[in-house]
Amino acid sequence: MEGMAKRARVHNGEMRPADTSPEAWEALTALQRRMPPAAKMQLAFEWSEIIRQFAEAGLRERYPHASEREIFLRYARQSLGGELFGKVYGNELSDDAPSCQNL
Repeated sequence: MEGMAKRARVHNGEMRPADTSPEAWEALTALQRRMPPAAKMQLAFEWSEIIRQFAEAGLRERYPHASEREIFLRYARQSLGGELFGKVYGNELSDDAPSCQNL
């Protein structure tokens, strides 16, 4: 928590990145406050998709010979956690399979 406090400053009760001026932060938060709820939701969906794509890109780099299905399953396990993943997908992802080895 201490490191986080060094990287962000509290401004008007909200967290502000350390590399963002109070004026820029206020401009951003003012824009966000004026956004209609549907636009905020759309933006959240777009960012969620971007984050998923970054995570999958990392998995593709780590498992270059993995199929699209394997990447999907690895992302699902990463997102859901091992216990829930096992309940949903069973043993579909076997780390013993040749395409799953980190080559």
